[in-house]
Amino acid sequence: MIFRRRARRGRGGVRAAFRLTAGQAIVVGFGAVLAVGTLLLSLPISVQGRSASFIEALFTATSALCVTGHVVVDTATFWSPFGQVVIMVLIQIGGFGVMSFATLLGLLVARRLGLRTRLTAVSETHTVAVGDVRRVVTGVALITLCVQTIVAVILAARFAIGYGEPFGRSLWLGAFHAVSSFNNAGFALFSDNLMSFVTDPWICLPICAAIILGGLGFPVIMELRRRFRFPRRWTLNTVTVLAGTITLLVGGAVTLTALEWSNPGTLGPLDPAGRLLAGFTLSVMPRTAGFNAIDVGAMHPESWFVTDILMFIGGGPAGTAGGLKITTFAVLLFIVLAELRGDTAVNMFGKRLPRSTHREALTVALLSVAAVVVSTLAIMLMTPFPFDRVFFEVISAFATVGLSTGITADLGAASQLILITLMFIGRIGPVLLGAALALTREKRMYELPKERPIIG
Repeated sequence: MIFRRRARRGRGGVRAAFRLTAGQAIVVGFGAVLAVGTLLLSLPISVQGRSASFIEALFTATSALCVTGHVVVDTATFWSPFGQVVIMVLIQIGGFGVMSFATLLGLLVARRLGLRTRLTAVSETHTVAVGDVRRVVTGVALITLCVQTIVAVILAARFAIGYGEPFGRSLWLGAFHAVSSFNNAGFALFSDNLMSFVTDPWICLPICAAIILGGLGFPVIMELRRRFRFPRRWTLNTVTVLAGTITLLVGGAVTLTALEWSNPGTLGPLDPAGRLLAGFTLSVMPRTAGFNAIDVGAMHPESWFVTDILMFIGGGPAGTAGGLKITTFAVLLFIVLAELRGDTAVNMFGKRLPRSTHREALTVALLSVAAVVVSTLAIMLMTPFPFDRVFFEVISAFATVGLSTGITADLGAASQLILITLMFIGRIGPVLLGAALALTREKRMYELPKERPIIG
């Protein structure tokens, strides 16, 4: 009897040893989907003409799953309808979240969730309480379906009526671009992306609206749906994301439009109304969308730098956007302001921030900067491209944006592998790090002696 009990404990110990944490489950889930996507895109049925190389399939699958939009081949002409469907499915899974997607399937099939599955979904959706997982995941699915359906209908009608596309082709174009825009992916089924529609508000504005909504983050959308008429009851997260989004959209639109107003390669040839629309679209895309309605490679270097800043900051947390996140940037900004004013606490929009939030924001920011700096240096050592183009490419990959100055396809295999890693880290890293910071609560039973180094 004693032996049997020990054997059971032993088997339990083995099972515990192989049990994954929430963060590990997210990484394994994304990795598994990425492997399947790469395999499917490697099949002859996925391409038109020559078969895709392993790097081309892996790069495209990673870009789609991490909702980036970076491409090394022309999505419209290289991939077959089957390959394009695979890309769209990967975008949907990547935007919705592999673990959230699995949780939704569990709700539909088993109609119940285990504690472990709930904890995994919590780390993916940034839910406050474990008991809210069912409601949050279902709400995320409904929001995704509603927004994408509305945008798809508008785009399909425009393609059919305004451009004479057949009914079936219009529906497919509408559905694909609705999924790509709401999930901030940036994949398009036109060789020039959206450049042919730069002055068409019926194409640009619905896509921009979907990008902005997806970039706000699901917690913000759900709170606005419940408390839209009660702004005083909005959480600090919602207030911060909305204030930051409006500031970056307006500031970005004004700055980029002014810089590119007379550029003959971008806004110069357009009429004033077209320049304003293109300038606004240009400001929305760095919110980690990746569509380009103008030739990004023809932009002024100053505009690239402004776009770098917008891409690195990114969108709201727990959504389809990437980047550092508006909330992280805002916390860092208010920490600096509090230090300059000599405040004893960091206050933001009428609320006091806990010190753990300071550490989390600093950790995410420093790791993000390190990833960008190291990758930029590595690619510059392996390619002849100048710093500004490489820096733009690296930030675009890490922030899961997908905008490019036109050098992606010309990079070597090693440099493309670096971008693949950056896209994966940019999508998975913040989630995994957030789960580690949120779920690790082990405290030391002692404190080390305090001493202050000289700062500055």
